[in-house]
Order: sequence, then structure tokens, then C-alpha cells
Amino acid sequence: MSATTPGVPNFPNGSGAAAVLAAGIGSLLVAVFAIIADKSAAIKSAMIFYKPTGPLSGVTTCAIACWLIAWGILHLLWGSRNVDMRRIGVIAIGLLVMSVLLTFPPIADLF
Repeated sequence: MSATTPGVPNFPNGSGAAAVLAAGIGSLLVAVFAIIADKSAAIKSAMIFYKPTGPLSGVTTCAIACWLIAWGILHLLWGSRNVDMRRIGVIAIGLLVMSVLLTFPPIADLF
């Protein structure tokens, strides 16, 4: 829970926290799905939703679907609550950094 400052209205921040954390989750899933599609021929062919873009179309579509689901679930859990935004922000930035690192070829090739 977050601390309140005297004289400052205390509005629930759970909806915003849900959006921030879901964005971090979604960005990480783009990298994870890309690695999985790159390593498995069966998944690579299953991820081709639109032929001109290849498996990237499925990777991004699946990641967006998971992002929306995560956002919806987190919003239901936290929507009317006050959560620690500092902690959520650190976690979300950590997920974003991991997603960038996982899309860097030397690191992605380790899997």
C-alpha cells in the first residue's frame, strides 16, 4: 500500500498500475514468443497469420492478446485499490529491459 500525504486526496491508482504492469508483461511476451517461434519450426508455421509478414504477425498478435488479458485481470484485481506504484514501475521496467535483451540476437541465440 502507498503512503498518503496529509491534505492531498487519495485516489485509487490500481487501474494505472494494472496498465503499466500489463505493458511490461506484453513487451516481454513479444520477445518470448519471437524466440519460441524462431526455435521451433512447428510454432513458426503456426504463427504465420499473414503471409507477407511471416511469423511476426502471429508473435505480435499473440503478445497483444496476452497483454490485453493481463491488463483486464490486473484491472479487475486492482482497479479500486491503491498499490505501490514504485514497485510496479520497477517490475515493469525490469520486464521491459528483459524484453529488449531477449530480442538482442547474441542473447536470443543462447536459447
